[in-house]
Amino acid sequence: MSDKIVLVTGATRGLGRGIARGLASRGHRVAVTGRDATQLDAVVAEIDRAGGKGLALLCDHRDDDAVAAAFATLAEWTGGKLDLLVNNVAAVHAMDLIAPGGFWEKPIHLADMINVGLRSAYVAAYHAAPMMVAAGRGLIASISFYGAVSYFHGPAYGAAKAGTDKMTADMAIDLAPHGVSAVSLWPGFILTDAVRAMPPELLPEELRAMLPSWETPEFSGLILDRLMDDPDLAALSGKALIGAELGEGYGLRDTDGKQPLSYRASMGAPITFLPG
Repeated sequence: MSDKIVLVTGATRGLGRGIARGLASRGHRVAVTGRDATQLDAVVAEIDRAGGKGLALLCDHRDDDAVAAAFATLAEWTGGKLDLLVNNVAAVHAMDLIAPGGFWEKPIHLADMINVGLRSAYVAAYHAAPMMVAAGRGLIASISFYGAVSYFHGPAYGAAKAGTDKMTADMAIDLAPHGVSAVSLWPGFILTDAVRAMPPELLPEELRAMLPSWETPEFSGLILDRLMDDPDLAALSGKALIGAELGEGYGLRDTDGKQPLSYRASMGAPITFLPG
């Protein structure tokens, strides 16, 4: 076991669940939030099997009081220590996002990701920062995507991701005097448990052809593990970082041996908000 304490929000499925497993494989103590107690218990079992130690925090990130209570429980479990916060939770209505039509033709609940996504990252960071500032170290990593700088699934998605990157840049300025860092992390396209479980014949041929290049969700966890201890972390703070490019720089391959792809050329490079 390492001495690192990690919290991954929204970790009952998808990218967050894989990130939790990836971090657990490095022996960390990994706390996870979610709204489904049964799924949380399953994630904690996966964390323990991967080599870490898990803690389930039942939490609806729409409820500020519930978030505060989750952090209070976390502080009791860790003695007030937190090395890494991964802001992953997001209200993603996937089928409505990918449906054809303009934003005014789709359900208004697509804007929920500005609340559970952008705002929830702010609230979690609000509670994590005092723990990290007291220790004089720590990393707040918020999951973003190329949709921050290019059209991807429409304006609600774009606003949530672009807002995450700007929020991260400004948080980094506040945190810098205290030895704490904040970054946005852009994964690639993710081979989630749900995607892996789908019968190939149900997938469009074009999508089936792309899947071998998609990242496992564990890869982002491995990247964050290395990023925590990067001697140049302070210089990276405030930036949006492409996970595939970090992996190549760290000499990290995905769990299946491939080198994940950067989509910088086709989907755009991160915008730098920091002065200078």
